[in-house]
Amino acid sequence: MPDSNLLVRCATRRAEVVRQLAAAGGGVALLPTAPEAMRNRDADYPYRHDSYFYYLTGFTEPHSLLALQVTASGSSRSVLFCRDKDVEREIWDGFRWGPEAAREAFGFDAALPIDSLEAELPKLLADQPAVWWPFAVHAGLETQVERWLAAVRAQARAGVTAPRTQHDLCAILDDMRLFKDPYELDVIRRASTISAQGHIRAMQASRRGLLQPPSQGLREYHLEAELLHTFRQGGSQAPAYGSIVAAGANACVLHYRASDAPVRAGDLVLIDAACELDGYASDITRTFPADGRFTGAQRALYEVVLAAQLAAIEASVEGARFTDPHEAALRILAQGLLDHGLIARNAAPDVDAVIATGAYKRFYMHRTSHWMGMDVHDCGDYAEPGEALEIQPDGSRKRPARILRDAMVLTIEPGLYVRAADDLPAEFHGIGIRIEDDIAVRAGGQPCEVLTAAAPKTAADIEAVMRG
Repeated sequence: MPDSNLLVRCATRRAEVVRQLAAAGGGVALLPTAPEAMRNRDADYPYRHDSYFYYLTGFTEPHSLLALQVTASGSSRSVLFCRDKDVEREIWDGFRWGPEAAREAFGFDAALPIDSLEAELPKLLADQPAVWWPFAVHAGLETQVERWLAAVRAQARAGVTAPRTQHDLCAILDDMRLFKDPYELDVIRRASTISAQGHIRAMQASRRGLLQPPSQGLREYHLEAELLHTFRQGGSQAPAYGSIVAAGANACVLHYRASDAPVRAGDLVLIDAACELDGYASDITRTFPADGRFTGAQRALYEVVLAAQLAAIEASVEGARFTDPHEAALRILAQGLLDHGLIARNAAPDVDAVIATGAYKRFYMHRTSHWMGMDVHDCGDYAEPGEALEIQPDGSRKRPARILRDAMVLTIEPGLYVRAADDLPAEFHGIGIRIEDDIAVRAGGQPCEVLTAAAPKTAADIEAVMRG
C-alpha cells in the first residue's frame, strides 16, 4: 500500500489546486506523467515518474494522467487514468494497480483505463470554461489537448461548448513546489546524508587507490562506482543526475561526465554527484586532492572558493533576494582572482572593476544557486511575482529577484576554473574547484540550514577524512 502520509499530502495539494482553479472561475486541469523511454531495441531506460504528476498523486506507474474537474463554487472531481490490471503483463513487467484498486488506494473520486482517454477527455472538457495543462513540459500534449477540444467543438450544434481559455498549470504548481513542507525537508536531509557518505567514500577510495601498486591504475569511473554503491546501499532509488567525476584539468569542464581518465597524485578531483530518495533530489559538489593533501596553489584557490561559499550561505536569509548569495560570493571570488594574479590589476584594479567589466567570467561563468527539490534544478520563478520591471543600466527591463522565504531550498555552489594559458601563473593551470551545498531558508532571521553539512569541506577536514 502507498504511504498514508504521502497520500494525505497529495490530497492536500490537490485541494489547493482546486481552490486556485475555483478562484479563477473553474475548469479542468490535465496532468500526465512521464512516458517510458526506449534505450535501444526492446530495452527501456529505468522509468522515472513526472515530478508534477507525482506531487499531486503519489502514483508512480507510467501511462497515467490526472484530471481535476473544478466548479467556480469549489466542488471538484478527481479522475485518474491508468493502465488496466493485466496479470499476464505483470509476469513480464511487474505489479500494476489497475483503475479500481488505484482509485481506492490513492484516494481519487474515479479511475478509468488509460485506453479510454480519447473517449473520456472530451466528456470531461464539455461545457467547461477553461482547461489547464503544463505548457512546454510534455512533448505532444498540446496536440492531444487540441484534439480533445476539437472533439468538444464538434458537438456545438448539440449545444455543447468547449473551454474558451487555456492556462499553464505550471503557474500554480511551480509556486506550490517552491515551498517545502517538513516531510519534504526531512527526505532531502536523508538524501543529503546518503550523498555525503558517498563523497566521503570516494575521497577515501581515491587516496587508497593511489597507495596501491601503479599497475592497479585508479580512474575516474572507479570513484563514480564508490558513489553509486553508497547511494544504493543507503536506500536511494537512483542518482539525482548524471555524476560528474573530474580529475585534474577535467574539472574545468563544467558538465564533464565521469569517464576513464586516470586519477593521479597531485591532481584535484571535482565530484558533483548526489542521490534521489523517494522522489526528492540532493546536490553536492566537493573538490579534494587525489592523494589526500592540497598543494600550495590548490589550497590557496580552494580557500578563496570556500570563503565565497560561506559568505553566500550567510547571505541566504529570509527577506534577502535570490541574487544576494551570488553577489556575496562574487565579491570574494573577484578579490581572490586579483590577489593571486589571475586578473591583472592594470586591467581591473579592484573588485568593483572586476565585476563591472566581467573579467571574472573567464574563471567563474555560472551562477551561484538554483532551486532544488523533486528535481535537482527544481521549478519556481527566479523573479519576484507582482513586482514592477526595473530599468537596468543597459536600458533593458527586468523584474527584481525573488525574495527568499521560509522553507525554500536552493543550492550554494561558487567555483573557480583556471584553464592553462600563457598569461596565467603556471601553478594554477588546470585547477577547477567547486563547492556546493543545499540549504533551506528558515523563518525569523535565523541562519539557513545547510542540509548537506555531513560532507566535509574545509581543507583540514577533507585531508583528515582522507587519512581516515
